[in-house]
Amino acid sequence: MCFSKNICPVPFDQQPLNEFYALKNSCFFSFFGLKLKRYLYSLCSIASVLMLIFTPLILSDNFYSWTQFCTIESLLVTFTLTLILIRLYLGWSYIVQRLFSATIFYEESGWYDGEIWIKTPEMLTKDRLIAVYYVLPLLQRIKSTFVFLVVAIFMEALLYCLLC
Repeated sequence: MCFSKNICPVPFDQQPLNEFYALKNSCFFSFFGLKLKRYLYSLCSIASVLMLIFTPLILSDNFYSWTQFCTIESLLVTFTLTLILIRLYLGWSYIVQRLFSATIFYEESGWYDGEIWIKTPEMLTKDRLIAVYYVLPLLQRIKSTFVFLVVAIFMEALLYCLLC
């Protein structure tokens, strides 16, 4: 939603709501949908692609047994998924900070002449509703997945140490 120049002097692409829609519609961030089923499907499909990528790399070294191969591959896939989730979390956390903030910091000309504009009550209410009902549940899901993946990395590393 674009506010007129009389109401909001912030450039269109720097308004938090428009940044939210741009991020939501971007290829990477839209791949992880709001629904849990879509989110899990995205994680599984990325993990499958990563397995296909890492398998030839690991198999090129013939020193591994089957259990070591599986452990190394799962460790690489889990670590890469963790990096992807960190990127996802950083993008959404930036947007939620911009949506919750009562002021908008923006640059009109690009010459680092930053200005601050105070949101109208209607704009602030709309931004905060979107942040609470769309972005925060997604951030919580990413945090939970991140904790699970970090625990999995430690368990896989421990298993690999036991196998060597």
